Amino acid sequence: MDRLVNLLKESKYVIALTGAGISTLSGIKDFRGKDGLYKQRDADKIFDIDWFYRDPSLYYTAAKDFLYNMKDVSPSIVHLELARLEAKGIIKAVITQNIDVLHQKAGSKKVLELHGSLGKHRCTKCSATISFEEVAAIVNKDQVPNCSRCNGVFKPNVVFFGESLPVDVLSEAVKEASKADLLIVLGSTLVVNPAAMIPGYTRQNGGKVVIVNNMETYLDERAALRYEDLGEVFHYLSENI
Repeated sequence: MDRLVNLLKESKYVIALTGAGISTLSGIKDFRGKDGLYKQRDADKIFDIDWFYRDPSLYYTAAKDFLYNMKDVSPSIVHLELARLEAKGIIKAVITQNIDVLHQKAGSKKVLELHGSLGKHRCTKCSATISFEEVAAIVNKDQVPNCSRCNGVFKPNVVFFGESLPVDVLSEAVKEASKADLLIVLGSTLVVNPAAMIPGYTRQNGGKVVIVNNMETYLDERAALRYEDLGEVFHYLSENI
């Protein structure tokens, strides 16, 4: 792991790309794990935008215990260390596939959310917005959050299947990855695009990629360094940088 410490210290522009694996350390289930959201009944409909407009209760019922009970969830050591390394000037930005806002809760300033986040919910009719906390209070009473102005339904600012990714965020992520001389992939299997393509922009511009993940990725054999245990790696970094 000293090799990773040295690489982080020597690199001029380090970017982190994070996936669900870093939030499992906080107790949030992996979407695709054995007990994940995608193992539920009608899983293919939960994040389908057409189904949301047809029956939003399908999403809110499925997501209630999985996503709307996070007020007591704390950032993991990975979130906290990434924020600390950003404050030290080592990490320049975090690109994340996660929607749980734990990077911001940990103190990270530059976070690019490829799939949006639960931080705000927007009315599908009048575009009024309310906070995650307001929605969670409603959802935990087994109700669908409706707008008090127009009675429209509130939808999380999350990219559902059938919706386009936020172009500005994706463009910024590509720009950051292209500038990076080191990109560290954390807790992602790199199977979902466009996140899976992000490391390619670093590599084609001469940068190195480090992977920390407990499952295989398509880039393992081309990574400069490869580790499995996120907790072990970041405890080491916390003591040595």
